[in-house]
Amino acid sequence: MGGLPLLLLFGPTGVGKTELILRLFPGVGEVISADSMQVYRGLDIGTAKPSPAVRSLVPHHLIDILDPRQQYTAGEFVHRTEELIPQIELRGRIVVVSGGTAYYFRNFLYGLPETPVASPEVRKRLFERLEAEGLSSLYAELNRLDPVAGERISSRDTYRILRALEVYYTTGRPLSSFPMPRHPRLHRPYRLIGLIRDREELYRRIDSRVEEMFRQGLPEEVARLVAYGYREQDPGMRGIGYREFFKLGRLGCLTLSEVKEQIQKDSRRYAKRQITFFKSLPGVQWKHPDSIRSLADLGIYL
Repeated sequence: MGGLPLLLLFGPTGVGKTELILRLFPGVGEVISADSMQVYRGLDIGTAKPSPAVRSLVPHHLIDILDPRQQYTAGEFVHRTEELIPQIELRGRIVVVSGGTAYYFRNFLYGLPETPVASPEVRKRLFERLEAEGLSSLYAELNRLDPVAGERISSRDTYRILRALEVYYTTGRPLSSFPMPRHPRLHRPYRLIGLIRDREELYRRIDSRVEEMFRQGLPEEVARLVAYGYREQDPGMRGIGYREFFKLGRLGCLTLSEVKEQIQKDSRRYAKRQITFFKSLPGVQWKHPDSIRSLADLGIYL
């Protein structure tokens, strides 16, 4: 299998990446997960983590590697991925980098913008403000100082919010003013495959998947995590499918049924943002998952 292209397979949440992987890659491929939530142990149902049965047929990497209290960055993803690729290829397998965390793919392909290291004083001050004021206050400040970065960064992404503010207060320049690298840094063959469905079809799948998560026991999974001591501010608990539960039981806040509806709504919004971001990447071949019948449809010939 020498000389096979690296396959970068991405698409919005609920589009059918895992189903396609299970259809095409048993016995021939291994997956490097590009998902910022599936790295966390114990977050199984709400992240739609591939089941042990799926992972026994197609090995997956970068799943269940961190405690939910730990932060995981795009830089760590790139570093780990670069270490894994030659190991997988030595086993004679196709490398499939697959997931929905768009900026992981961008940073893997193009690298990170050259921004200065923040001073320890700036970082310490921002962490103190995070504890005192909360993340929403810092996110509002980011949107005021750097609205372009605020649009790109999720209101729940503590690491990226703090990093953008660090850059601003260290340099006096917004993070968005630092140019992104424009040329791919990969010096090897690769395929960019984007999975896409009609928006109405995708949204139906998302809503159905959330319903299935609740049938599988998502509320109980969250309750178990809280009983283990995990809290709303922990990185793993800030993702869609987990953060919404922290509004349960508060005066005037959500019922369990409303939590489910909020997860569906948040997931649809996230899918829309994912599609917009992925479409900004050049060189993507967009395909409906059902149209892919063989590896040849992905430009891979064994």
